Amino acid sequence: MSGNHAAAAVYMEYRTRLVSPLMRRILLVNMLPLGLLALTLLYLTQFQNSLLEAEVSALREQARIYAGALGQSAVTTTRHGVLLDPALARPLLLRLTEPSPSARARLFAPDGQPVADSRAERAGHHAHGSGEGRHEGTGGEEDDRSPLYPESRNIGERLYNWLLSQLPTLSGERIMTLDTPDTDPSVQPVAGPNGMRIMEMPPYIRRTAHQRLMVTVAEPVMHDGQTTVGIIQLTREARDVDRSLFAVRSSILSLFLMALALTILLSWYLSLTIARPLLRLAASAHVMRESSGRTDTVPERLLLRRDEIGEVARALQDSASALWARMDAIERFAADVSHEIKNPLSSIRSAIETLLRIEDPERQRRLMMIIHDDVRRLDRLITDISDASRVDAELSRARAEPVAVVPLLSVLAEIHQTTRQPGQPVMSVASSGNSAERPLKVMAVEDRLVQVLRNLIGNAISFSPPDGQILLSAVPAGNMVEIAVADEGPGIPQAKLDNIFDRFYSERPTSENFGQHSGLGLSISRQIVEALRGTISAENRIDADGNVIGARFVICLPRVG
Repeated sequence: MSGNHAAAAVYMEYRTRLVSPLMRRILLVNMLPLGLLALTLLYLTQFQNSLLEAEVSALREQARIYAGALGQSAVTTTRHGVLLDPALARPLLLRLTEPSPSARARLFAPDGQPVADSRAERAGHHAHGSGEGRHEGTGGEEDDRSPLYPESRNIGERLYNWLLSQLPTLSGERIMTLDTPDTDPSVQPVAGPNGMRIMEMPPYIRRTAHQRLMVTVAEPVMHDGQTTVGIIQLTREARDVDRSLFAVRSSILSLFLMALALTILLSWYLSLTIARPLLRLAASAHVMRESSGRTDTVPERLLLRRDEIGEVARALQDSASALWARMDAIERFAADVSHEIKNPLSSIRSAIETLLRIEDPERQRRLMMIIHDDVRRLDRLITDISDASRVDAELSRARAEPVAVVPLLSVLAEIHQTTRQPGQPVMSVASSGNSAERPLKVMAVEDRLVQVLRNLIGNAISFSPPDGQILLSAVPAGNMVEIAVADEGPGIPQAKLDNIFDRFYSERPTSENFGQHSGLGLSISRQIVEALRGTISAENRIDADGNVIGARFVICLPRVG
């Protein structure tokens, strides 16, 4: 009972675990590819670049419109040439940016000196309207916390920005995917010594510390399409780009979370259908090992399953049944051995006790002969018992190999014919289905197969009439080979056909003295044949009139080739 309690305790300990080691492995295997796929989809580099290219194109077109208006309406002609007039440029820049309050425009002279800033002009205009002095401030970086970029982030967007900042290639202030310079183009001169227009500047795209995506473009301000009088820099937050990316990534994350939840549930269910049944089987094996009874400890529900767990459960049940059957056989064998050894020992003891009380020399001689025969019988019995007990162990170590049946039968017949005494039966061999291309071969241990055949041949010789016939035959029988030993003896009593292979059973001719055979020969033969995955049976030979004309022992072994 202590074994049962220990097994139950072990099973309950593992059953109370929410996450078993097997479940952790299943979750890891199922979630890792899903997580890698979701992480890969979050980058969306090509989609992001296409959105940025559209944003840059629109912003550049707007900058060109501003540059054209400023180049024609905010210049003055001096003896040094055409120059930007700050007094004209500032109100004109303010009017141009009024339809786009989220964009910031800055105007620079050809040498990089600031001329006008729409944000400063707008702030000065509001301050003038409220009676305050004008605030000058055309330099510096954009403040993404200014009123031009109002805070409109909800909790979802903030969480999204935080997740975005954790990705190693998308976090921090840096130049974005388009090829841009590492410094602000507004501080670089934009005209050559001859005043001609230089190459178009690439966009400047960055993400601020507050995760705002800013796009800046610069276009030359030209008068009459020939003389560069300045540069217009236009900066705008690419909010639509972020929102589009946010929408796509939100959809991906939503699908990922749904798939993740489904994966966890399915992994948990899979773990329950695999791990817990295995724990039940382990507990059952523990009970079988520790308990003294022979109860069927494998749950019936596991035995009825049609999957691999059911196969394991049935294999465990079959192993336990085979073990119990072997234990029963050992117990019966021990009882039979004890009984068979006790008989000659009782005879010897009785003869010795009688020998001590009589003085007649003739009777003493007969008693000594009885003791001698019983000692020989006991020696033969112990030898056969030892052989029988070694058969299973030797066959478990020996390796079965293909054995040609017909040549083996021919050698046994030739040995008998060579050593045959007058009056002994004649032995012959017959076969069918045996050819050089496909000979009759069986998987067997040759020495043990010869032992079985010698035993059957010896029985046939014992029961055959003088100069009788013994036939050794081999024929194919499907995927088996049928080997038979037939004689012309009196046959086997019909009531004894089922018991003839029992241990210590002996049915000998009346001409033989009692005790010459142990009764283990046929039992050992069956033990060997069954270990070779074959069968052995006995039958009587019947003629056309229904008379018994001899006995026939048939061995069936798996065919090779």
